Amino acid sequence: MSSTFIGRSLRLSIFGQSHSEAIGMTLDGLPAGIPVDRDALQVFLNRRAPGRAKWSTSRREEDKPEFLCGLKDDCTCGAPLTAVIRNTNIRSADYSALKVLPRPGHADYTAEQKYGGYQDYSGGGHFSGRLTAPLCIAGGILLQELDRHGITVDARICSVAGIRDESPFLSPVKDKAFPVSDDEIGERMQQAIEEARTEGDSVGGVVECVIRGLPCGIGDPLFDGLENQIARLIFAVPAVKGIEFGAGFSSAEMRGSENNDPFCVRNGKVETVTNHCGGILGGISNGMPVLFRAAFKPTPSIAKPQQTVNLRTMEEETLCITGRHDPCIVPRAVPVVEAAAAVAVYDLILGEQLWN
Repeated sequence: MSSTFIGRSLRLSIFGQSHSEAIGMTLDGLPAGIPVDRDALQVFLNRRAPGRAKWSTSRREEDKPEFLCGLKDDCTCGAPLTAVIRNTNIRSADYSALKVLPRPGHADYTAEQKYGGYQDYSGGGHFSGRLTAPLCIAGGILLQELDRHGITVDARICSVAGIRDESPFLSPVKDKAFPVSDDEIGERMQQAIEEARTEGDSVGGVVECVIRGLPCGIGDPLFDGLENQIARLIFAVPAVKGIEFGAGFSSAEMRGSENNDPFCVRNGKVETVTNHCGGILGGISNGMPVLFRAAFKPTPSIAKPQQTVNLRTMEEETLCITGRHDPCIVPRAVPVVEAAAAVAVYDLILGEQLWN
C-alpha cells in the first residue's frame, strides 16, 4: 500500500488499520529543535476524535499519542518522529459479513480485487477514516510551528446537506463544538444530520480552509505548485471527492473582467482587491490568504438496506450494515483538513529554506 507522502523535505508515513492494535505515523525530515506542546496537540486531536458528539460515531477513543522516538525534552531531535495511538474500543464482529459482501461506496470491493482477500476489512482496515488521526498528529505539530512564524491555518464547515454557511470566514471557529461561522445555520445543519441518522442514512458537505500569513513566492509552476501540493494531501483524506481554490468552479461562469483580481497597494504592500484566485497564481502564493474548499461525500456505511454482490456465490444480495458510523463526517473532518494543509505548506516552506 502506498501510505507515504514524499515531499520536498518531509516524508510522512501512516500505518495501522481501524481495528489493529494501534495506528500511527512517522514524520521524517523535521529540523531539530522544534518544540512540541503536547497539551495543545491533544486539544487539536480531540476535535477529530470519535464519540464526543451526537453527529459522531458512538465509538469512543481517547486518541492520546505515544511518542516512540524523535523527541527529546519535548523538542524534535532531528531523528524521524514516530507516534502511535492505541485502538481500545473495537468491535470487529460487526464487520464479519463484509468479507464477501462489499459495502456500496466503500473500498471493500477494490481492496478485495487488489489484495486478494488478505486485506483487513474490519472497520475499513487501512482505508478507514480512523487513519486520519495519525495525520492529525503530524499536522497538529506543524500547525504549532507555522503559528510561531505567523502563518495560521483555519477551517470551518461550509455546507452540510446543501445547507450553506454564507457568512464571511473572518475569524477561527476551532473553539466551537460545531465549527461554523453562523451558529443559526449550524443548527439547521445539525438538524439535517440528525434527520439522516434517524432514517438510517447519511449526508455529506464541504469544508472551507483559509491559510493566512503565507508569504508571496511559495510554490512552483506546473507539477510542484502550491495547489498541487495541497490537493495531494487533501485527497489522502478518505471521502474527499473534490477540491476548489478561490472562486473555483464558479470562475468558469465569469468573464475575465470579473474573475481577474486587480492589484493595489495597501500599507506599502502589493495586494489584490479581490481574491478569486484563492491566493495562488501560477502555482505560487501571491501573499493573499490561500483559500480552498474540499467536498466530502456522505458516509457510505448506512443502516438502510443496500444492494451488493456476494463475492463467493456471485449473486446479488441485500446488505444491512451494522456497526458504529458517523451520519456525517464533515464536522470531524475540519481539523483533518487543517492538518493536511499544514503538512503541504510546511513541506514547501522547508524547501524554500525560509527559516534557516
